[in-house]
Amino acid sequence: MSHSKTYLNVPYAEKDAAKTLGAKWDAGKKKWYAPSSIDASLFEKWNREPAHSTTKTKSIAAGKKMLSGTVTYAKDKNFIAYSEELPPWN
Repeated sequence: MSHSKTYLNVPYAEKDAAKTLGAKWDAGKKKWYAPSSIDASLFEKWNREPAHSTTKTKSIAAGKKMLSGTVTYAKDKNFIAYSEELPPWN
């Protein structure tokens, strides 16, 4: 028996519908997948690449990879962003 997974592009708002059809959550990859034991045609809706946003986006330079998503700005002009567990000043 094959244990292959078909990863799906399930929006958060549709996760319950995918789960009802038998999709499983892969916590390591943080993605939904269709187990090989279930008919893949049930997940056709989520088996495609995600649709690109129709909103206008800015590119840094022609030919560069486009970024999409929400951009937030700090209200405090002295704000320093960091991605580690500890702030950079400790």
